[in-house]
Amino acid sequence: MRPFFTRPTGATQARQKMSPARRRKIIFSYAPDWILTIVLAALFFSLDKVEGYRRLFSLADTSLRHTYALQERVPPIALYFICFVAPLLIQPVVNLFTIRSWWDLHNGTLGLILGLALTGSITQFTKITVGRPRPDIVDRCQPLAGAVDPTFGLSNYTICQQQDNGILRDGFRSFPSGHSSLSFAGLGFLAFYLAGKLHLFDKRGHTGKAWLSFSPFAAAALVAISRTMDYRHHWHDVLVGSLLGTVLAYFSYRQYYPSLASELSHRPYSPRIPREPEEGLPLHHRYDSSVDQSGVQTSGPALTRRYNDDVALEEAYELDETVQRHTPPLEEVWREGALTVVQEAPEAHHKPTADPIR
Repeated sequence: MRPFFTRPTGATQARQKMSPARRRKIIFSYAPDWILTIVLAALFFSLDKVEGYRRLFSLADTSLRHTYALQERVPPIALYFICFVAPLLIQPVVNLFTIRSWWDLHNGTLGLILGLALTGSITQFTKITVGRPRPDIVDRCQPLAGAVDPTFGLSNYTICQQQDNGILRDGFRSFPSGHSSLSFAGLGFLAFYLAGKLHLFDKRGHTGKAWLSFSPFAAAALVAISRTMDYRHHWHDVLVGSLLGTVLAYFSYRQYYPSLASELSHRPYSPRIPREPEEGLPLHHRYDSSVDQSGVQTSGPALTRRYNDDVALEEAYELDETVQRHTPPLEEVWREGALTVVQEAPEAHHKPTADPIR
C-alpha cells in the first residue's frame, strides 16, 4: 500500500510549475477570508470595553459569595499563548514531518485564526448580552456591611461600592466561559489537524494516534476546569463555552480540509479558483450543447463535468498535495439552477394532464 504522504509518480510529472500570475490570483482570492478574521478579532477586543447588561442577583445566594481571586491560574496572556501561539507553532512542525506543503500551512493558519475569531466574537457578544453574575460577584461588589436584598426582590449593581469599574463590569460576564471557548477553539482545531494528518479514522484502531490526536483536548479541559477553581465561572458556563469552542473549531477546520474519515484527510482543499487552462481543453461548465450527425452530444455540461472528473487527480496535485473540490463555484451553482428551472418549465407546461374523474 502506498504511504499517505507520498505522491504518485504520474501526478508528480503532470504537475506544472505555478506561474506568478496564478500565485497572485490565489493570494487575492483568499483576501476576504483574512479580512473577515481580522475584523472578527478586532470585534472581540472592542467588545471588552462595552458595559453590557447586568442581571439582578441575591446577596444571600451562596453560589455568588465566593472569594474574588486576585491571581488567576490561567491569566489572559497565558490563555492567548495556549490557544493561539502553541497551535501556531505546532502545526508547521506537523506539516514539516508530513506533507511539507506551503498551502497546507496557509490553510491551517487561516482556519485556526478563523475559528478563534469566530469563537471570541460570539463569546464576547453573548457575555455582554446575557450579563450573568460570576460566582465571586458579591466580593467584587463590596456592598455596605449589613446590606440585604429588597423585600420581595433582588439587588442590582447600584448597591456596589466597588471603585474599579473594570472589576465590577467583568463580574457580570460569567456566561459563557471565554477561557473555555477559546482554549477549545484553538486546541480543538489543533486536535482536528492532527487527527487528519494521522488518519485517525482509517479503521486500523491505533490507540497511539487517538491519544496524540486528542491530547490538545485534555489541555483545553484543564484550562476550562481552572476557571471553576478560581470561581470565575459556574460549571454551566464552562460546559457551554467548551462546546461552543469545539463546534466552531470543527466548523473552521472543514472550511479548508476534508472530512476526518476521508482517505485524503491529510491534505487541504485545493484553491477555490480554477486551475490554469490548457490549450484546447475547457475547464468550466459550459451551458451550450451541440450534437453531431450521429446524435451524440459533443459538448455541454455533462461532458465538461466528465472532463473535470478525468483531471481531478492531476488537479489535486497541482498545488502541493491538495484535495480537489468536487462542487462548482457558487455562481455556477446559481446559474445552473436557473437554467434547470428554465428547461423544466416547458416540459411542465406541455405535460398531459389526467382525465378528470367523472
